[in-house]
Formats: sequence, structure tokens, C-alpha cells
Amino acid sequence: MKHFLEKFTQEYLDDILVRLAHHSAGIEGNTISLPATVSIIVNGTLPTSSRATVREFYEIENHKQAFGRMASLLINEDSLSVSIIKEIYADLTDRLQYDKGQFKKSENMIIGAEFQTASPEETPVLVTQLVDNLQYRLETAKTNEDKLLAILDTHIQFERIHPFSDGNGRTGRMIIMYSLLKEGFPPLIIEKETKAQYVEFLANQDVEGFQFAKKRLDREKKRMHAFQNMDQEQIKYD
Repeated sequence: MKHFLEKFTQEYLDDILVRLAHHSAGIEGNTISLPATVSIIVNGTLPTSSRATVREFYEIENHKQAFGRMASLLINEDSLSVSIIKEIYADLTDRLQYDKGQFKKSENMIIGAEFQTASPEETPVLVTQLVDNLQYRLETAKTNEDKLLAILDTHIQFERIHPFSDGNGRTGRMIIMYSLLKEGFPPLIIEKETKAQYVEFLANQDVEGFQFAKKRLDREKKRMHAFQNMDQEQIKYD
């Protein structure tokens, strides 16, 4: 069966990637502007006027290879797995982390969080359980709302486990997009301007987080259709 991702125009795929890279890295403190992100992702260059650090540049650029891997796996209809999570993490932390693709070896914390993340010893088992539980909930879901809740819950639990030494936020947001696209939902872009609200939902496992995500998915669906219509108009007049 043809995955609906293959129906996306290249322009819309570039649009998703640019916004994901800009906002996901921005939530973690990356200062690269949206126009500069476009230049990095689409043109492979950083404007000379940018004062970005080398690390910030790679944080943006690495989204490109992670997104490409994600797209290939989705087209192959691969379900989320522990190995896929590690591969996405490795792509996102390429040239940034000495332990890319490996679970954490030391305790870590989330700044401002009142809960303890999983220990290094617990992490492999908890991530395996996380993936298995998500698959079970998706297979037994009776409605799209049930599926969306399962995906959002999994994202919250992933961030609370915090399985890697760094890059957990960027990895988690790429994984939630993977699961959404796998189930036929629009991609979810969490804007960096909503960081405080987003972090609060993660910390409290708040039911309002569902509405937070639903609102953005509804808005993204309209954007997706706009790109499709634009492509059809171009074909009509070419």
C-alpha cells in the first residue's frame, strides 16, 4: 500500500523539515533564525551574516538526515522500534555527541522538572516496553482519538525516561512525528514560542495536552491541503 507520505509534494516536505528543525532546535535554545534554517536545509549553506555556532549549525543540519531516514522507513511501512529510535537519535546528534546512537551511561535530569528520569540500568527495558505498549495501543485502538492519545502518551513517557545523554527533546519530537505520519495523521510542529506550555504538559501529563496537539494538527491539515492545491494549480498552468 502506498504510504500517504508519498503523496506530499517536495515543497511541503521541505516546509515540514524547515519548521521542525527551526522550532525543535529552538526549544532547546538554538538561536538560528527561520530564514537561516531555510538556507541550511534547502541550500546547504549558512548565511555569512549569521552568528550561529558550529554546534547550532549541526543541530539544524542533522534534522535533514534524520528526516530523510524517517521518510524512507515510513515508505517501507516500518513500525517504530528501539533500533529506529537509536538511529534517529544518532542522526540528530551526528558530529555533536560521542555516544550517538547509544543509551545514556550516567544519570541525567531535566532542568526545572520535579521528577527523576530513568536510571541508565532501567532505560533499555523501559524503552522496549514503551515501544511495545505503543504498538499494542495502536493495534487495539477503536478510534483515531485513541491512536492520537496513545502517541501523545508515548511522547510524554519517552521524555520522562530521557534515554539519551543529550538530544532527548529533538529525538522525541522526531519520533512523535514518525508515529503520527505512520498512522496517517498530519505532522505535529511544536513552535518554540509555546515552549513553556509544552514543557508544562510534559511535566504534568495534562489532559489539556491533547487539545494543544489537536489544535496544531487541525491547523497543519489545512496547510498540507494548501500545498497540495498549490501543486495542482502549477500542474494546471504548466
